[in-house]
Amino acid sequence: MTPYPHTYVVAAKAAPEGIVALDSPGLSRLDSAPPEQFGGPGDQWSPETLLCAAVADCFVLTFRAVSRASKFPWIGIECRTDAILDRVEGVSRFTVCTTSVVLTVPAGSDEAKAHLLLEKSEKGCLVANSLTAERRLEVRIVTAG
Repeated sequence: MTPYPHTYVVAAKAAPEGIVALDSPGLSRLDSAPPEQFGGPGDQWSPETLLCAAVADCFVLTFRAVSRASKFPWIGIECRTDAILDRVEGVSRFTVCTTSVVLTVPAGSDEAKAHLLLEKSEKGCLVANSLTAERRLEVRIVTAG
């Protein structure tokens, strides 16, 4: 890892109607549009779904690092983020962000340790740490075979 601070750059380009093209150096272009709730088509990534994706992705990548550092073996992880957008004091903002995780571990794994590492990952997720929304973590641990 390189020392802090880190800088990330994304450029957005759009016409009066249609998609917003998102570009970042070295990455594939990503198209965005308003979600259905804001009159959009509902068939593109939106700022709202991108935020949820960032939380879920960051959680998984943080868990990878935490479990590797703890030498904790696992088989697979599924992570879903549900976020509630509401009006608070006249401002639209995310009020609750729930991260639901299913972790598959080998038979004989220490499930208490797995749960602890998942909680540590939620607390260490830099994207979630940047939000003011209430954070919730739901965990299910599945033993393989």
